[in-house]
Amino acid sequence: MTPTTLTQKKSAASSFNVEKIRADFPLLHQNVNGYPLVYFDNGATSQKPKSVIDAINQYYSVYNSNVHRGVHYLSGKATDAYEESRRIAQRFINAKSEVEINFVRGTTEAVNLVAQTYGRKYVKEGDEIIISAMEHHSNTVPWQMLCEEKGAKLRVIPMNEAGELLMDEYDKLLNERTRIVAVVHVSNALGTINPVAEIIKRAHAFNVPVLLDCAQSVQHMAVDVQELDCDFLCFSGHKVFGPTGIGILYGKEKLLEDMPPWQGGGEMIKEVRFDKTTYNDLPYKFEAGTPNIEGGIGLGAAIDYVTNVGLDNIAAYEHELLEYGTQLLQNIEGLRIYGIAREKASVISFLVDDIHPYDFGVILDKMGIAIRTGHHCCQPLMHQYNIEGTCRASFAFYNTKGEMDRLAEAVKKAKSMF
Repeated sequence: MTPTTLTQKKSAASSFNVEKIRADFPLLHQNVNGYPLVYFDNGATSQKPKSVIDAINQYYSVYNSNVHRGVHYLSGKATDAYEESRRIAQRFINAKSEVEINFVRGTTEAVNLVAQTYGRKYVKEGDEIIISAMEHHSNTVPWQMLCEEKGAKLRVIPMNEAGELLMDEYDKLLNERTRIVAVVHVSNALGTINPVAEIIKRAHAFNVPVLLDCAQSVQHMAVDVQELDCDFLCFSGHKVFGPTGIGILYGKEKLLEDMPPWQGGGEMIKEVRFDKTTYNDLPYKFEAGTPNIEGGIGLGAAIDYVTNVGLDNIAAYEHELLEYGTQLLQNIEGLRIYGIAREKASVISFLVDDIHPYDFGVILDKMGIAIRTGHHCCQPLMHQYNIEGTCRASFAFYNTKGEMDRLAEAVKKAKSMF
């Protein structure tokens, strides 16, 4: 990925037509509690453009059918649309082959799949697995379960107060017992952009594969799996403006070929006999049963939408929003921002005085502003800061500076109420 200069970022951001973008998202144009909706909960799920909604509607209205093996017209049409979405995802992250793209329910299922296939095959007693201090529970608990089963040890890359990983400490963790490194690209709780290229490079020096959790990154910036040379990568459709219940697991073809299936059933087989079953080729070996067809088609439409807007344009505009919103909020007396890494994406997590984040969230909702409150499925990270949770404003390319102004004013008003 070629670095974008500050001048290029400012140029792209200044030419970004956010009102044209907002016109494509029907849900944004409504009032909540008498106020125009401000949606700052994109880290939990993003809104959907009309093109995605139309793609799902067309599937059910025009060619609803099960995919693969059907000889009739509707099945062929559904299969073509579903498989085209796989190719769209392949191009999106620049995978070498479409067989490296596996449809899953989301990032959580993808991590569990790798843990229960690659992990079960290669992790033995006394081995070690490395994650980071800022992982989502979905990239923590599956590895804990595997460690408990195998008698392995979970090692954690620590972070500093700013929310940046301590790479010198990471070097100390890597050794001949390390079997896999699994790290988040962008922290959902802090917005930190981790130096994943360097993390991968250092792991590969020990011949250790790396899984990247990109649930919070692919919608904000370009991600190229060949350039990064990651071994596994996963993301969720509903965070990249697509449907829920669908996601992508990328894996290098050689690794996927070597991994055993995870779930048994239809689609993942070539031939079934009572004495022996032979498994299907990639990617179908890991796609047992009837898939989420509408989800796959909708995800393809969502990726097309993001690609047409341009990830460089999105990154530049959202960086400008991040700087603007950070400046507004940090000037509010008693407000503390958690996560002040030098490299950040579209998240501002904060607390005000000793006010509980839940109470803050409820009051902001009364003013039509949707944020997320709590531990954000990152309880170990919250424990490091000695807090229960934060208020999290996570934004997307359809948010505006005017909405940032409303957030700042609402925070001041809520603070005065306490």
